[in-house]
Amino acid sequence: MAPSPRPAGAAAIITATITVNPAFAVGPVRRETFGAFVEHLGRCVYGGIYEPGHATADEDGWRGDVLELTRELGVSTVRYPGGNFVSGYRWEDGIGPKVERPVRLDLAWHSTETNQVGLDDFVRWCAKAGVEPMMAVNLGTRGVQEALDILEYCNHPRGTALSDLRRKNGAEEPHGVTFWCLGNEMDGPWQIGHKPAEVYGRLAAETARAMRLAGGDELRLVACGSSSPAMPTFGEWERAVLAETYEVVDYISAHQYFDHSGPLEDHLAAGAVMDQFIRDIVAHIDHVKSVKKSDKDVHISFDEWNVWHMSSPRVPGPTGSDWPEAPALLEDLYTVADAVVVGDLLITLLRHTDRVHSASLAQLVNVIAPIMTAPDGPAWRQTTFHPFALTSAHASGEVLQVAVQSPSFASPAHGEVPALSAVATHDAETGAVTVFAVNRGTEAALSLTVDLTAFAGLGLVEAVTYTGPDPLWHASEEDATSVLPAPLDGVALDGGTLTAVLPRVSWTMFRLG
Repeated sequence: MAPSPRPAGAAAIITATITVNPAFAVGPVRRETFGAFVEHLGRCVYGGIYEPGHATADEDGWRGDVLELTRELGVSTVRYPGGNFVSGYRWEDGIGPKVERPVRLDLAWHSTETNQVGLDDFVRWCAKAGVEPMMAVNLGTRGVQEALDILEYCNHPRGTALSDLRRKNGAEEPHGVTFWCLGNEMDGPWQIGHKPAEVYGRLAAETARAMRLAGGDELRLVACGSSSPAMPTFGEWERAVLAETYEVVDYISAHQYFDHSGPLEDHLAAGAVMDQFIRDIVAHIDHVKSVKKSDKDVHISFDEWNVWHMSSPRVPGPTGSDWPEAPALLEDLYTVADAVVVGDLLITLLRHTDRVHSASLAQLVNVIAPIMTAPDGPAWRQTTFHPFALTSAHASGEVLQVAVQSPSFASPAHGEVPALSAVATHDAETGAVTVFAVNRGTEAALSLTVDLTAFAGLGLVEAVTYTGPDPLWHASEEDATSVLPAPLDGVALDGGTLTAVLPRVSWTMFRLG
């Protein structure tokens, strides 16, 4: 999987250009693009965001070090409580006094759920983290009434059985949750309550109509799209679900994970693969819109995306009579190459900001996550933390469609793939321009020229790159700092033309103002 060794001496260099012009705006930078995901899976909740008795824990049991890193990561929304978990979940189990909450079997992950963290707790954590909750309702084993119940509990001010129960449980004011997922991955046979597209679509439409009667147009509702473009029903699922739900939902979901199981070139092509998936979903949405002769637009909520080393050897999960509490599951350690891929996937999501209106990195802590923790020990940043945090911090204003001229490299699985992936943002109020660029090439540095002559008076604020001599190096509890974002040397800006050399397998950000 490692790139081929090169002889000593000067590295090979290829050339590419980017042209940036404020006239070619795609749409606004949406804060919802920088969402994340917390599921009752493995150590994401228990031992992740929540660990009473930890040295940094607050009075509610939340790990302070994780809260601090969540804020630094720049997360905007957090999807909760699943994921596969939600399709068998009874939200009522997680409210009220902790000593009275029932312990349940979680069939999704073959674990024991203590319900010590639930709805009210999570909303309080969101307030401390400075993020917006994105709640999912169970349309696997439950339906319309249960969705109405949780909505009333969360959002109705007072005077009803469920709103007064929330007040009795300590939340005098409504939670004001407006972002709701109508189930999770209902196309998947692994899902509790899996349904054919027409059956799910009808249930989702009935649920959406009822929720709007209770919550009004301020609600933002997400119908389940396909759990992967590899699903045999992909496309037809979107058509059938949207045929039922088009006029009553705002988004259809997209899920996609990328596994480094073959040549590194295939892994680094992930951004191009995601790009095609988004284009396909857009085609299916627009087909239904045309057939319905609708004036309404449905957008994409890319609410699960990440690198996930599914093919890597791992400790088997619990089976049989073993129902552990919060077992260590899916705790991938991410490489430099994985971080470059995550940066590229964010570039792709931004490029489609006209159609992708929300996205959630799955997940936030421990489970295929940018943040890792040790029980009773430290928390640290994985490699993937860095491009996410920097993009979230510095992408602002409008996303610009940039013109890219780039050589290609050969991916055995995906054919010819551009070596350069890029996007730019422009904040008209401050004058800031930020260019994000990835050199996907494994063999050669990339000599880059960026044409910024359409902007007057720009100066270089900083150029930061993330790369390393070994693309397969990963962060760990013992060493999370050997490879960090660093200034990119040799960057020049002369007369509106920026020049730089991007190392092989690298993510880079240029800030100008």
